[in-house]
Amino acid sequence: MRPRANTLGILFKGGKVLLEENVARHSKGYGTYYRPIGGTIELGERSQQALVREFQEELQVEVSVLKSLGCLENIYKVKGRIGHEITLLYTVEFVDSSLYEKESFIMTEGNKITTAKWMDVRDLIEKVVFPDGLIELLEIEFARQMEKV
Repeated sequence: MRPRANTLGILFKGGKVLLEENVARHSKGYGTYYRPIGGTIELGERSQQALVREFQEELQVEVSVLKSLGCLENIYKVKGRIGHEITLLYTVEFVDSSLYEKESFIMTEGNKITTAKWMDVRDLIEKVVFPDGLIELLEIEFARQMEKV
């Protein structure tokens, strides 16, 4: 299996970030874990285009990409299989600002239905959050956001 390139969007609302909640087997065991909205970059597609597409497909919402937060690389094992992801991260914002008033969103990807909800950045240290290294990145960006207020 080859490394997978994906892109994830970070949406802030005050001290909270929008994350998808999943319950499944993962690299740290089995149970609930959280991750930002996004997905695989298709061949010939730019990462920002993929991110806008993923939000449209999974949440049926439009986002604007604001800025790059960097890149995380993860090598992990689930059910004895090695996975390798190279993840490009961006801050994004809803085009329709009324969407910030929603507490949660139903996400659909094929037959899979999950929920995305606002999570307090300070509470994430107690949760399983992927990709690895994301919590530290979110804390830095959250601090920058708070300096602007």
